[in-house]
Amino acid sequence: MSQPNILVTKRNGTTEPIDLEKIHRVINWAASGLENVSVSEVELRSHIQFYTGIKTADIHETIIKSAADLISETSPDYQHLAARLAIFHLRKKAFGQFEPPHLQNHIEAMTERGVYDRQIIQDYSKDELSELNDYMDHDRDLTFSYAAVKQLEGKYLVQNRVTKQIYESPQFIYMLIPMCLFAHYPPATRMQYVKDFYDAASLFKLSLPTPIMSGVRTPTRQFSSCVLIECGDSLDSINATSSSIVKYVSQRAGIGVNVGRIRALGSEIRGGEAYHTGMIPFIKHFQTAVKSCSQGGVRGGAATLFYPIWHLEVESLVVLKNNRGVEENRARHLDYGVQINKLMYQRMLQGGLITLFSPSDVPGLYDAFFADQAEFERLYSLYEADSSIRKKQVKAIDLFTQVAQERAQTGRIYIQNVDHCNTHSPFDAKVAPVHQSNLCLEIALPTKPLNSVEDPDGEIALCTLSAFNLGALENLDELEKLSDLIVRALDSLLDYQDYPVPAAHRASMGRRTLGVGVTNLAYYLAKNGTKYSDGSANGLVHRAFEAIQYYLLKASNKLAAELGTCEYYNETTYSQGILPIDTYKKELDSVCNEPLHLDWESLRADIKEHGLRNSTLTALMPCETSSQITNSTNGIEPPRGFVSVKASKDGILKQVVPGFKEHRQNYELLWTIPNNQGYLQLVGIMQKFVDQAISANTNYDPAKFDEDKVPVKLILQDLLYAYKMGLKTLYYHNTRDGADDNHEDDGCAGGACKL
Repeated sequence: MSQPNILVTKRNGTTEPIDLEKIHRVINWAASGLENVSVSEVELRSHIQFYTGIKTADIHETIIKSAADLISETSPDYQHLAARLAIFHLRKKAFGQFEPPHLQNHIEAMTERGVYDRQIIQDYSKDELSELNDYMDHDRDLTFSYAAVKQLEGKYLVQNRVTKQIYESPQFIYMLIPMCLFAHYPPATRMQYVKDFYDAASLFKLSLPTPIMSGVRTPTRQFSSCVLIECGDSLDSINATSSSIVKYVSQRAGIGVNVGRIRALGSEIRGGEAYHTGMIPFIKHFQTAVKSCSQGGVRGGAATLFYPIWHLEVESLVVLKNNRGVEENRARHLDYGVQINKLMYQRMLQGGLITLFSPSDVPGLYDAFFADQAEFERLYSLYEADSSIRKKQVKAIDLFTQVAQERAQTGRIYIQNVDHCNTHSPFDAKVAPVHQSNLCLEIALPTKPLNSVEDPDGEIALCTLSAFNLGALENLDELEKLSDLIVRALDSLLDYQDYPVPAAHRASMGRRTLGVGVTNLAYYLAKNGTKYSDGSANGLVHRAFEAIQYYLLKASNKLAAELGTCEYYNETTYSQGILPIDTYKKELDSVCNEPLHLDWESLRADIKEHGLRNSTLTALMPCETSSQITNSTNGIEPPRGFVSVKASKDGILKQVVPGFKEHRQNYELLWTIPNNQGYLQLVGIMQKFVDQAISANTNYDPAKFDEDKVPVKLILQDLLYAYKMGLKTLYYHNTRDGADDNHEDDGCAGGACKL
């Protein structure tokens, strides 16, 4: 039915009589094949007040929102109805029509506009572009959830963020990324790699991080998700660190900064000519650097600063995020990682003391803290007994209690077990110790302080991420081909991208570190009828992560046979014939007796013969944003509800857990899990194989305890249990706050390295 007396304004600026039947047909098309959705309900709820001049774009957006508001447990398919309407709207905005343009025409137009890398059109022939155009399946756009489309619009699709003009639709992302990354492969093989990668990504077998999704194909060539910068104890190093922070925050990376070397308040400078102002002024300086850039409008800058629990200023540092206090002694816009080792835990368990030092007063202690645990204990005892050294002693239980309380109150005082980061590591701690992690605590790579931005001896660690979507796998055998694809693609990316700081370029070329993780673990457990809490998933997870690490190592070994090992391969434990299965925390065997199923000894022999192209292969990241693109549960986390309501800068987004209709009864929701032990066991099992670290959270419901207060003793017990299970890091401390259990924030502490 039409109402010719009302004129609507089309996207091209022309007007025509309103045609309600056309609107009805579009909603009908979007509802095709979906269950328990009502076209009339969407139309009724939209409450559109028609008037002459109303824009068709505004009508469409109102209808999309109406459909999205209907997403619920009883009607989950509205997330697909809303998504299809949103895709229709998106393509109209990008192309002026629903049908996307031919691949070649699109690339040429975007190159001319300056939003695509000019190299793409030069690397592929007209015939190749036609072949790839025909291979693309734009109907895959219609498999997204509504939250996915909104995240694509907000963060991933190339666009003018000032005018809000979008230039592409999703399938172009999935095709152009492998076209860029495999362009240097011989023409005889690259087309198959491009097609295979396109399928793996667009069918959600692989999940790609924000820097890659939003950046590869554009003239901006920096795609590493995580950057680790170590600060030395000098003004030159502090300034070089700050400069490096700005460069990398501006290019979408999440930052980890190690500040543990900086001497404590009151320490001598220049032989006593002056005394040191302490760490806090410099931490505030780094905070300003981090917040100076908004990452191109994709998301805000964020960083985590690391320091040892025995630093003389630790009692002031651990409260930096606390809402109490004044601005002068707080730096609340950063997160913090407290570094601990076995000796510190032992002091707590034995009711002993922890002695605090300024690193500048105890030669060799700081380096030994990471590189040699026996030497650290020897030096620590030696310096404790030396009355000439400035120090302070505190009860270990009091200091750990303060750390636990701040972790509970802010949620973002993280834990790094530095001994595990170095004893169960792909790096030889004597020559390449791991001193820190990153914003999301899954990266564990060697760093060296910069004394200037051009310092030839400094080392900034970068890690390039991606993830397997466990829930999308039919069987673990698929991991062999997927591993080959992702290792080749990410290794190519290391050469394809630019490096704003020389120390990062040297480290990346020397170590060629990759971090492949997983997403959708909760769905994987549910569809296999297992749970987080009761040990039923332990064997399943052991088998999955054994296959993941095995096939990734096999892929890197194969690539090394073709292209050679990374330059610093001799600094890895792999070069010594040591594999992750040799160094894991053996206490783990008490909770999981699953045997190894793959031929590790043959792999060991192959690695001995050809080496590895990449120093690291695995790291488990949170996958907050990218999980919405692939309609997955976040990383390794249990969902809070069957319908998550995520707050993002693009508004409130509802998303239904995958497999909801078939496997609802098997899902274990976060706040139904009785305690953290089962989850920590699973993380320990993953850590057995993962060569970097894992973004693992602890979760507490105050309602389960007297006076609605989580006992500090329990928090400390969980820290100790995580250590016993071999965890390298702990990320968020989540507290159930009485708000909607389905509600989650989007983003990695406000920023950057969510996959």
